Amino acid sequence: MAFTLPDLPYAHDALAGAGMSKETMEFHHDLHHNAYVVNGSKLIEGTEWANKSLEEIVTGTYQAGAVAQNGIFNNASQHWNHTQFWEMMGPNSGAMPGALEARIVDAFGSVDEFKTQFNAAGVGQFGSGWVWLVVDTDGTLKITKTENGVNPLCFGQTTLLGCDVWEHSYYIDFRNKRPVYLTNFLDNLVNWENVAARLG
Repeated sequence: MAFTLPDLPYAHDALAGAGMSKETMEFHHDLHHNAYVVNGSKLIEGTEWANKSLEEIVTGTYQAGAVAQNGIFNNASQHWNHTQFWEMMGPNSGAMPGALEARIVDAFGSVDEFKTQFNAAGVGQFGSGWVWLVVDTDGTLKITKTENGVNPLCFGQTTLLGCDVWEHSYYIDFRNKRPVYLTNFLDNLVNWENVAARLG
């Protein structure tokens, strides 16, 4: 089953006022994400993965500790990561729902401390990768970071929030200022209702 590029859940310019320009969305969604879809579809054609779900492909092809993952994993995982990423953002970030805020305060002490730790993890990810808020296998909320396309599915974790720290996600709007991009992401771009819904 070929991968399909999902439509954005908002217009390409819908996030411009919140710090993610139409140009970034055109490059990031229409070119970068689409490349993972096209390349991944070609790689799984005629293989044991052709009729598997995207999640099954990601977890089935992940090689723990591998510096360079195989092509199927790289493209499938980045397709999954980006599909979540678009949904985790919105033009009206709004207030954090109470249930989510309570869990975050319980885990990190305050929402501000959560943002500080999330930002630090994203800044501290050397090279390309992602920073995540997850429900770990023990039920606790944790902030993690992963290299390249690796994601929480690989570790049996539930993804609540993820931020892309590959340069193509922020360089047009923020140049090399990854910390500013991360702060803006948390303050202006996150769709907290979507994050809260992932708590189950």
